[in-house]
Amino acid sequence: MLTATMPTIQTAANGRKFPKFDLYRLLHTVFQPTFGCRICILIDLPDLAEAKGMAFLKNPARAIQGRAYEYFYKGLHGGVMDELALKGGEMFAYLQTGGSNLDLPDECVDMEGKRLSLEKDIYPNYDIILAITTFSATAPLTAFAKQYGFRGATLHGLNEIILNSGLAVDYEEVSRDAEKLRLAMTRADSVEIDFGLESGEVLTARLELGGQEAQKSHGLCRGSEPDVANLPAGEVYFVPKSAEGQFPMKYEDGTLGRLIVTGGRIIRSELIAGNQATIDAHNARLLDDPMTGVLGELGFGTQVLPVSGSDIQDEKVLGTCHLATGRDDHLGGHITPDQFKRRQNATHDDILFAPHKTPNFDIKQVRMTRGHQREVLIEHFQPAKYLLDALAAD
Repeated sequence: MLTATMPTIQTAANGRKFPKFDLYRLLHTVFQPTFGCRICILIDLPDLAEAKGMAFLKNPARAIQGRAYEYFYKGLHGGVMDELALKGGEMFAYLQTGGSNLDLPDECVDMEGKRLSLEKDIYPNYDIILAITTFSATAPLTAFAKQYGFRGATLHGLNEIILNSGLAVDYEEVSRDAEKLRLAMTRADSVEIDFGLESGEVLTARLELGGQEAQKSHGLCRGSEPDVANLPAGEVYFVPKSAEGQFPMKYEDGTLGRLIVTGGRIIRSELIAGNQATIDAHNARLLDDPMTGVLGELGFGTQVLPVSGSDIQDEKVLGTCHLATGRDDHLGGHITPDQFKRRQNATHDDILFAPHKTPNFDIKQVRMTRGHQREVLIEHFQPAKYLLDALAAD
């Protein structure tokens, strides 16, 4: 019989000890589901034919989807649904979108290959939906949750490190710490970030926040209100009102660019080191569809976690921060897919600043202004005293 007690302790790469992944504990803590809640799992596949007979399990390239089956589907049917008095437990697949937070297709299939509709057959008929996918579905699933009244969680990029650290933590504690840091930063007027390059040059970006209430991704998705949690959680974030300055970006091929920001939008990229063609391609995209350069988020990690190699966890690490371009309607912003020249451009793409991700530049300092208050938040990828004191407070 499954229980909610703390299972055997393991040691993570950074020395912190984490309990082993426990699906019962995760679902019970995050959702506190009531009797008879219907739950299902969504995965994404590049070819829906792989869903029939769960053929994707034989493909080593579908590791994320394989973990959805091994840890979540089998876990639900291995006793967790009985323990939590849940119903359903089916798995469905939709066609991969090819980008972060792009709108989801309506067509999906069950594991026998039967064609279904997400909007007719899935969203209205389940109370809890878990999206364990290659590409993030947080923005579109949040919109559908509000429309159809379900709760859910997105767990894109799921790997073994995340399972045994970011998804194994106590989300009551994660929520408490996120709230402490949220209160420390909420109603900030602005945040300035200094980036130190290897050449000695310092780039500074200033984000205007307008005294808004900070928001938190804290992992708890309870009650009757429709909502979608992004797991692993542990983040304080803002939707910038505007931004000016410059910041570095490390592209996927290792090219380092200097991004010029004005009026809250990246207007061009300049080569620092690497491939000029990469810079030219980004500039062509910015020129073709300027909305792709709009800064839609400023986020700060709140947890002590090991590096997983997947941004879904690594952006939640205390001492890191990230910016994001593109749609922000799921964060309470006003940038929606219809504002882009092409809907396939309507992504929400995080730009993470972390030692393992951007070793060729440093976060020299992050400063917050709130009225007459001036506080240093981060120095050299470490939380400053102000944030540590906030975490230590009762």
